[in-house]
Amino acid sequence: MSIPTPKPGLVIRYSFLWSSEHDQGAIEGVKDRPCAIVVAVPQGDDGHVRTIVAPITHSPPADPATSLEIPAAVCRGLGLDGARHWIRFDELNRFTWPGYDLRPRPEGSYDYGMLPRALFEKLRDGIIEARKAQRGRVVSRDE
Repeated sequence: MSIPTPKPGLVIRYSFLWSSEHDQGAIEGVKDRPCAIVVAVPQGDDGHVRTIVAPITHSPPADPATSLEIPAAVCRGLGLDGARHWIRFDELNRFTWPGYDLRPRPEGSYDYGMLPRALFEKLRDGIIEARKAQRGRVVSRDE
């Protein structure tokens, strides 16, 4: 299966590195998980794309202002399990596409599909608000 073209709203399988893991010296995430691409900007003529992803997790947020619950119908459409899922606003990874941490799903594809536009816009707005409030971290995976 080929690697997809990165675009905002695409949900990929990725080895996400939480800031707490990074602070403890980890250089790779403990688990592969679905993550939503929030930024995909071409960098020069070499085909590299600066990419930022937000993790999707089963863990309910300690602070509701840091996450967005994904509706069950959207989870089903993406092929996620039947549990509740949240997209985090306050934890992001930045890397050059495709990077070393993009992972294939068991059936071979690298992506789950696209978030609905309205949900992506809520994600984007939540990230902007979190950044304004100086909540959260962006972990660079290219270092």
